Amino acid sequence: MSTASNAPRAADRRIDARGLPYRVRTTGDEGAPAVLLLHGFAGSGDDWSSLAATLAAAGYRAVSVDLPGHGGTPAPRTIPLARFGAEETGRDLCAILDDLSVSAAHWVGYSMGGRVALVGALADPARVATLVLESSSPGIGDPALRAERRRDDEALAASIEERGVAWFAKTWADLPVFATQRSLTPQARADLAERRRRNDAAGLADSLRAAGQAAQPFVGGRLASFARPTLLITGAQDAAYTTHAATMAAAIPSALHVTIPDAGHNVHLEQPEWYARALLTHLRRRGGDGGPAPADSKSP
Repeated sequence: MSTASNAPRAADRRIDARGLPYRVRTTGDEGAPAVLLLHGFAGSGDDWSSLAATLAAAGYRAVSVDLPGHGGTPAPRTIPLARFGAEETGRDLCAILDDLSVSAAHWVGYSMGGRVALVGALADPARVATLVLESSSPGIGDPALRAERRRDDEALAASIEERGVAWFAKTWADLPVFATQRSLTPQARADLAERRRRNDAAGLADSLRAAGQAAQPFVGGRLASFARPTLLITGAQDAAYTTHAATMAAAIPSALHVTIPDAGHNVHLEQPEWYARALLTHLRRRGGDGGPAPADSKSP
């Protein structure tokens, strides 16, 4: 376990990305291979704290970003809503990498963050060393299903604005997709709920409107053109997203799909050691960073 004297260097900073001030936390040494970490809806860059320390200890520089409307990154209502969508956010992430003097990073995204990572990677693959998608999808291809989801997302967004973040945090935690998180320790569940409550109601509502699955363009038809090494991670107890990942893995030429046992939707939270092992194995074998995979690493 790291002590104060040997803990990886971590720093919070504010980075202006095309006029939007992002909260960004970096962990590890400047000049080390960068790993860009993108959280899910209602999360923040703080969700990656443990993994960021693990990555830094392994010789990487973790870059954890609060996405628009989350944590310390605003989604001002003086700016058009489309500015917070996946495509514009992908451009912002490249601007953040520019500020950090990073030409290409390993992009790692969970759920909503995975969709943002995928859209950004397809738009500018030169900025992507490898791509890691956890419990994510290419969007919704069926127009009728997209329309239905858009109505549902708008209803939820309006409820968040009306009833507040505390109501939302409890409602969100009770969704069936997160049922496996009931096996977490009481402290872990309390910490997760607290991180969700730190968000702003208007920010979450507008993020859902701009970057929810219904708002994101469907990119399934573009996957065959993506040539970067790609890892797809899902929990064995998350059937829907395991199916999404299998479909994407079949379409992306250089993709591997890993299913982690005893995990649901949020794999890095529910099985952090398995997740870190799979990620580091991918980075070292396929990321071109020069080091071998850890001696104790095995494909889950």
